[in-house]
Amino acid sequence: MSFPLLTATAVLPAVGAIATAAVPAARRTAAKWLALLFSLATLVLAATVLVRFDPGGARYQLTESHSWIAAFGVRYELGVDGIAVALIALTALLIPFVILAGWHDADPLETGSRRWRPTQGFFALILAVEAMVVMSFEATDVFLFYIFFEAMLIPMYFLIGGFGDRAHPHGEETASAQRSYAAVKFLLYNLVGGLIMLAAVIGLYVVAGNFSLQEIAQARASGSLDMATGTERWLFLGFFFAFAVKAPLWPLHTWLPNAMQESTAPVAVLITAVVDKVGTFAMLRFCLQLFPEASRWATPVILVLALISIIYGALLAVGQRDIKRLVAYASISHFGFIIMGIFAMTSQGQSGATLYMVNHGISTAALMLVAGFLISRRGSRLIADYGGVQKVAPVLAGTFLIGGLATLSLPGLAPFVSEFLVLAGTFTRYPVIGIIATFGIVLAALYTLVLYQRTMTGPVKAEVSAMPDLRVRELLVVAPLIVLLIFLGVYPKPVTDIVNPAVKQTLSDVHQTDPKPEVEAAK
Repeated sequence: MSFPLLTATAVLPAVGAIATAAVPAARRTAAKWLALLFSLATLVLAATVLVRFDPGGARYQLTESHSWIAAFGVRYELGVDGIAVALIALTALLIPFVILAGWHDADPLETGSRRWRPTQGFFALILAVEAMVVMSFEATDVFLFYIFFEAMLIPMYFLIGGFGDRAHPHGEETASAQRSYAAVKFLLYNLVGGLIMLAAVIGLYVVAGNFSLQEIAQARASGSLDMATGTERWLFLGFFFAFAVKAPLWPLHTWLPNAMQESTAPVAVLITAVVDKVGTFAMLRFCLQLFPEASRWATPVILVLALISIIYGALLAVGQRDIKRLVAYASISHFGFIIMGIFAMTSQGQSGATLYMVNHGISTAALMLVAGFLISRRGSRLIADYGGVQKVAPVLAGTFLIGGLATLSLPGLAPFVSEFLVLAGTFTRYPVIGIIATFGIVLAALYTLVLYQRTMTGPVKAEVSAMPDLRVRELLVVAPLIVLLIFLGVYPKPVTDIVNPAVKQTLSDVHQTDPKPEVEAAK
């Protein structure tokens, strides 16, 4: 029996969560180091998955299958395609940076304070989220996926509500109330989506007789499982609604700005760079594979919703006074691009969407974590409270600028390639949608450069005149992310080589081919 590599990759951070939580309360530093070591060990396993995956091999590799709840046809089935491998690698890469960036975020407010949860709990919850996200990317049994898709809400609820942002303008009591509101809103939105999906999961079992993604997809492709058109469309809507809440897609997005605003910067990164990717990933893996006809049927409406997300998110980002809310609305706009690329039903669009998931995770992590370092120094997340930072902390300002330029998809940085592919892939089939979506790029330049101008340039405000520059720990967090943004901006081939075969198979599932060019290339 071969070593269960996928199981180990998901179980290791879960073991780390338990071990970290069990560290005595007086050993806070030991708990931090233990969590970091488990996250690094998980990164090693994720790298092993990446190395062992053969892009030219079978669609699902490193598979595991065991009987679980035989009476209901539920199996413990795992397998990864190129898209899942890329997102597992992204998750495992970001978690050590999240832990390092949040090194002091769960320390007591003052000696003997009971207003802050134990440090051990903060880092244990981060590892628990990692375990559940990785399992979601690996699961090929629909019921198994659903369990972890929903279970990750529990640690995220406590991270938002129990370890929120300390830089609150209205005092601890108001901050606590707003954290609770944001956490409950996050939980309710996602629970409603999950309950609707549960009904669709049960409906799928009634129709198909099992929960195996591979068996159902094969039966659909061979014609041995023929769903009625109405049934397929209702099931698709049940799955898609849950994924659209998680993604988040307009108008189901309103939980995200509150959650990111009230979270610490590392937890905000965990939300938008890691957890939300499960929603867009699941659209590719489950919606398109299980319900191809319904996916084609719903495409026009979904593209319009994605387009609204792009423009709406960017417009609201322009008017924000809070740094974290600005990044949240920018992320809503970026997720609009990702969903647009998925449902453009072209190889360029879907390849760009998958690459965008990876690049958005890196660029958002870089920008938000540097913003977190900035906010922790000044004690405020309001843009108006800053000015002239680049004169007193040039390294902080420089890394903030690179993160911002990546957010606006500057050529030479990683998000540019993915955004270009999404727009090119959309334009070939839906030119009007593609043209309107380009206005999102213009607005991204506006909100990013205005943010930098208002916080980093101009006269030095008295409150930031003594602001220290990035420390060694903070540089260890930011520098690798900046290097990755530049490397993947110049040479995205390592990622595209992994995801492109899976994208072609997904297009085949929905019986779509790329449109032929109007003008043939000269021979």
